Amino acid sequence: MVRAGLAAIVGSQPDMEVVGEAGDGAAGVALAAALSPDVILMDVRMPGVDGLTATARLTAGPNPPRVLVLTTFHQDAYVFQALRAGASGFLLKDSEPAELVAGIRTVAAGEAMLSPAVTRRLIDAFATGAVAETPEPDPRLGALTPRERDVLAGIARGRSNAEIGEELGIGVGTVKTHVNALLAKLGVRDRVQATIVAYDVGLVRPR
Repeated sequence: MVRAGLAAIVGSQPDMEVVGEAGDGAAGVALAAALSPDVILMDVRMPGVDGLTATARLTAGPNPPRVLVLTTFHQDAYVFQALRAGASGFLLKDSEPAELVAGIRTVAAGEAMLSPAVTRRLIDAFATGAVAETPEPDPRLGALTPRERDVLAGIARGRSNAEIGEELGIGVGTVKTHVNALLAKLGVRDRVQATIVAYDVGLVRPR
């Protein structure tokens, strides 16, 4: 019933097409391999292979699809695990249809998508120390130039490219160049993944 409702919402969009549905993680991974979808809406709890495991499998391969995780569960652990598994976004199932459609378009465009409620809990968890931080130096961080580290710190603090440029006294185009470079060097696909790295290696600390 939930899948039917989601399919109806997505299928009603003129620029979207539902190419497949699966009832568990294993079937979803197999179907994705056969159909090569651009975006996958992934549940967390499913029989057999769960959504977090399926997400990790999907994003580990070449040219992976963008995964937008949907769940009714408001527990922080799911957010962290989904993001670390390679998800590009995280929305709650009680989100409005317009928010769901916007989330699909956002991750399809290569950006990251977090619902406002999820973002708030993520920030609160970092601020209260609920997210473990690894003090050991990360070799990926050593590959960044000083300016790229500054840009990464701005990303981790939730700054936009324009705000980072204003803080560092550089143009937005230059910031975009640094963002693309640091994403490649860190081996991550988007700003959310880069933020996780920044906190994990201690580049940014909660205030």
